Amino acid sequence: MENEAFEMHGAAGPGPKEEFKGKPGSVSMLKIFFLCLLASLITTAVAILALALIGRARGAEFPKNPARDPAASEGTGKSIDPKFQFLHHLSKAKIHKYPGGEMQWARFRKNLRDYENLEELEFGLSINGRRSQISVGMLRIRRRGLRVPHWHLNANEHGVLLEGTAWVGVVGPDGGEATTFAVRAGQAVFFPRNWVHWVQNVGHGECVWVLFFSTHEELRTLGAEQAFFGTPEDVAARALRPEGGVGFIRKFRKAREEEPIKLPATPEWPIPNSSWPQSAEANVARFFYDLKGSAEFPFRGGVFQWARFRENGTGLAERERIFSQSLHEHENTLTLATLKIFGNHLGQPHFHFNANEMGFVVSGCGQAGLTLPSSSLTFPLSIGDVVFFPAGSQHFIQSFCQEPLLLVLAYSTGSQLQTLRMEQYFHGIPKHILAQLFHKEPAEFQKIPKD
Repeated sequence: MENEAFEMHGAAGPGPKEEFKGKPGSVSMLKIFFLCLLASLITTAVAILALALIGRARGAEFPKNPARDPAASEGTGKSIDPKFQFLHHLSKAKIHKYPGGEMQWARFRKNLRDYENLEELEFGLSINGRRSQISVGMLRIRRRGLRVPHWHLNANEHGVLLEGTAWVGVVGPDGGEATTFAVRAGQAVFFPRNWVHWVQNVGHGECVWVLFFSTHEELRTLGAEQAFFGTPEDVAARALRPEGGVGFIRKFRKAREEEPIKLPATPEWPIPNSSWPQSAEANVARFFYDLKGSAEFPFRGGVFQWARFRENGTGLAERERIFSQSLHEHENTLTLATLKIFGNHLGQPHFHFNANEMGFVVSGCGQAGLTLPSSSLTFPLSIGDVVFFPAGSQHFIQSFCQEPLLLVLAYSTGSQLQTLRMEQYFHGIPKHILAQLFHKEPAEFQKIPKD
């Protein structure tokens, strides 16, 4: 607010005493100054009091994080288990509905109202504070449902279809034609940042995806319909040049949340079908990878399959080489894998030099553990859980069931993953160093076998 008293005081002409001298009932400039100062002080005090009341009210609405603020849990008897910095029960997370399906998230959010509980908040703060470069979502698309065309402003997207059959489309820069292709359970997709993409459920049942996004910040997404309705009608009409001009544009309307998407009627829904065109394989391979049908990499206790960049492309099929190059030519992409640990077996302790790791439990049961400079934690794993291992933290995953423990994993690197296992560094460290470290005779370490 501008202060007229200061403007008058700075104006050219007679001084204040001369200006008001001899005028009955006039108020001195000094009194005006003090009155304005008093009014400003009162206004400031009222504003501070209002903010304090609002803050107190918000404190009642938004749960604080007792794990980070011990005072927040006083009188409630509640505290947050540190494991929730690395574990998220995604299958129990808040459900966000949209036309055609629903989404559940394990990610950071700026608005505390978007967290379902303190455990979700703890996980969101953890992956953001540790700069995970990965967020996770579970996408369900109803029968004949559609995840409408959209793009992500701050992340690449990598996904694995867990159930169902989908028809996917991708449109890149410079007005190129859409690349469209079929995806079935166990296969993976890649959508570069800001590339328009959509997913239609063309199977008989539900379509279920686990999706990884290459950001630890709040994901920023723009839908094609949002962009359209955010454009003035006359501008949209001049850009699209439809018959009927602006009148045609005005007939568009937004879909309601529970309104089904209209899809073309086809004799049989499962693809391939003439109504669901498939692009040339060389184009499809940039965004599609048959993870389930790829080579297996066994280890003691289980097996890996990878959708990743490889520095040495020797022995790769042409479609695998194209996918590898596609990952590497875009910034901040992820490496995907499926990890199967056989019943009652161990994925041994190890750590990654160049990537954070995040995983989604598809089936089975077990436990995970990790060691950080300040602490060590172990916690159970069950279907629908998300687990997070920061780069450099030693971690393991163990199966406790008769059936295999199956996870889909994402690593925050588009380069070749660098990993070191416990048995490798035990054999790499000289035995006399190990003897001093653990107060044992050097010969004792001969009992640790090499594979």
